[in-house]
This record gives sequence, structure tokens and C-alpha cells, in this order.
Amino acid sequence: MSRSQLPKGDPKSLGFNTRRLEQIAPAMHAFVEDKRVPNLLTMVVRKGKVVHLNACGVMDIENSNPANSETLFRLYSNSKPIAGVAALILFEKGILTPDDPVSKFVPQLANLQVQKNDGSTEPSRRDITIRDCLTNTTSLNTPATMPIMFREKYKGALETLGWIQSNRKTPPINSQERMAAISEIPLADHPGKKFVYHVGFPILGAVLEAAAGKDMGQFFKEEIFEPLGMIDSDFYVGDDKLSRFPPCYVPKKIDGRIQLVVEEAVATSEKVIGPTVNFGVGGDMGGVVSTITDYARFGQMLLNGGELEGTRILGRKTVDLMVANHTGNMVIPMTGKGSHFGLGVSVLHGRDAKPVLSSPGTYGWGGAAGTTYFADPSEELMGLCFTQVMQAGAMPNNNYQETFRRMVYQALE
Repeated sequence: MSRSQLPKGDPKSLGFNTRRLEQIAPAMHAFVEDKRVPNLLTMVVRKGKVVHLNACGVMDIENSNPANSETLFRLYSNSKPIAGVAALILFEKGILTPDDPVSKFVPQLANLQVQKNDGSTEPSRRDITIRDCLTNTTSLNTPATMPIMFREKYKGALETLGWIQSNRKTPPINSQERMAAISEIPLADHPGKKFVYHVGFPILGAVLEAAAGKDMGQFFKEEIFEPLGMIDSDFYVGDDKLSRFPPCYVPKKIDGRIQLVVEEAVATSEKVIGPTVNFGVGGDMGGVVSTITDYARFGQMLLNGGELEGTRILGRKTVDLMVANHTGNMVIPMTGKGSHFGLGVSVLHGRDAKPVLSSPGTYGWGGAAGTTYFADPSEELMGLCFTQVMQAGAMPNNNYQETFRRMVYQALE
């Protein structure tokens, strides 16, 4: 399959002020020049056509290999929208529904216990559902939320999951081993009552694997990546693509100055050396690896109502279901008031919040290593901004994502 990108379009005829749109590239270059990020790739799409695609910086600071549109990025939680689509594909096939209990597919997670304030436990009022996993409302416990006595009591399970550090070597575990460990730990509250970010997605991965009868590497490839022409997207990086896979960086204070250091080298990355057992649909261990142009094809499919270039992945009303409000009036900690969570994406509704430079109904999400994307259906607009830096906000004045988004919207006529 040949590399396929979305078609280019004329910015002016697509409703952009060309001069303002051209200001994005130098603004992004400034972040690279100041060494706040090693690279930045930005892309703006309107009505299915690319009006801006720019790459600046290097893949690896040490060797100065330039980043470009074929550079591969660890998506981390930018994998969550893809996971939402995967679940909905199985929903359309009649294999599962959002309100199915996860124990239907993962029996280990039936009859979970819930922690009480006095340190004792009680039976969960209901099972965790697939919807809970997609909306981060499983109420699963984490080391940050559980009492100290629970951390000690369930230390073995927490170490197996990699949620706390261990003195013993813990090899990567498959989804069934992960479910067995999760089943040992009491919930922080009853399912649906507490927003706990991400921890439900490993459960979702095990559910989808059981429902589909195949691992998610194969399922994503057959049902999403190949049909959409996302030829560079996978959970692992093959030898033929190593030259396009950069290290991942993290800001660290050295000699009184915060600078970027390698957080994950290519040669030791699980994405390269395996073992290929961790298909983290929600972003575990880096999640999906993709290019900005591949991800744009996925994003445009959703903006088109589930179809791209004659290939339909989801029905139009199923996409509407994906971006609907599935968390009610619950405040999402990372976004605050004004947004709810759909099935794998955050969606702006704008109520009871300060105005933002966007449109109600805009959805999207980001990843831990500095990738982000948004899609604005009312403007038929999509923006993508990719780099590879963990904890990017620890670098002073590193507001590249906010700057990119502002410059996209202010360029609209």
C-alpha cells in the first residue's frame, strides 16, 4: 500500500487568512529554537483538505536528524479515540454494547469489592461497564487514591500492574494477567461515581480482545488502519521503520537549568524490542505509534461521520453517539467545567465555564508524550500538533499546544 495523505487545499478558498495561517510555522519554530521541545509537527485540515503542514526541529537532539511528516510518534492517550472507534465497531457488529458489564468478557472482574472509609470493603452495587471504561468512570483505585494500608495490603498486585515501583523485575504482562491483578484491588467507589483517568482502558483492551477473538494489534490493523490507509500505524515499530522513530524526551533540571534529556531511547524501547504482548489501546507503554498524516486520516474519518474516501468505518449516528455526553454533569478534572467525556474523547459544551477559542461540540484528546488533536465539526476543522516530550509542561513557558490552537482559530476568516 502506498503512503496516502489527505489532499492539499487552497487556504484562502477554504476560509483562511493566508498571512495569519503562515504565522504558525515560525511560532512553532520558536519553541524548538529555545529547546523547549526537540521538534514540532503541526497540521491544519478544513473540509477534508490540508491547508497547513509543517515540521520543524529534529527527531533526536544527539544526532540532529530532522523531523518530518513521516516521523513516528508514541501516541499514548491519543490512542483513546481509536479505542473508542474499535469498541463501536464491535457494537455495530452486535457483539457488545456500551452498557455490557465487562465481566461478560472478563469474568475475573465480576463481583468486585469497594473500599469503605473505615478500611473495610463492601460488594460493588453493579459491575463495571464498557461505557465506564471509555469514559474513565470505572471508580478503579490507584496508588494516589487508596489508603496507605491498602497500598501495602495490595502491594503485589500494584507492582505487577506497574502502578508502583518494585525491587523485583516485573516483565511486561498480557491483558489476562493484568485483569487478574486488577481484580484483587478494591474499587475507590461504586462504578460510575468517580472519574479516575485512564485506568479503565486496560480493562477495555481485555474486553475488546475477548469480544473480537484476536489481539488488538491485529484488530486495529484489520478494522481501522488498513481500511483507512494508515500504513505507518501500529503498536510496535518494525525494523524497516526504525530510522523514523525518535527517542522520547523529558525536562530535567541539570546544573540549575531545565533541559531535555532522553526519557526512552529507541534501542531500549519496548516499541522496538518487545515482547509484543502489550497492545495498550488507551496508551499503555506508549499505545499506538503513528505519523501525524496517518492520524489525520483517522480524525477526518470521524469528522466525515465515520467514512473516508469511500471506506466506511462507522455509521454516522454511531459517531454521534461517540461524541455525545456520557458523563452528565460530572466535572472532568483535566478540562474543568465546560467539557464532558464521550466514548474515548473529551467534548466541549461550554456551559458554566469561561469562553474558549473554539466551538461547542469540538472534541479530541492528547497524549502524555506531547501529541494532541482537536476536531471542530461546526467549522469542518481539524488541528494536530505532535512532539515527543513527557511532562512537557515542566519546561518553563512550554505552551506550544495552546499557542497552536489559538493561531489556527485566529486565522479563520
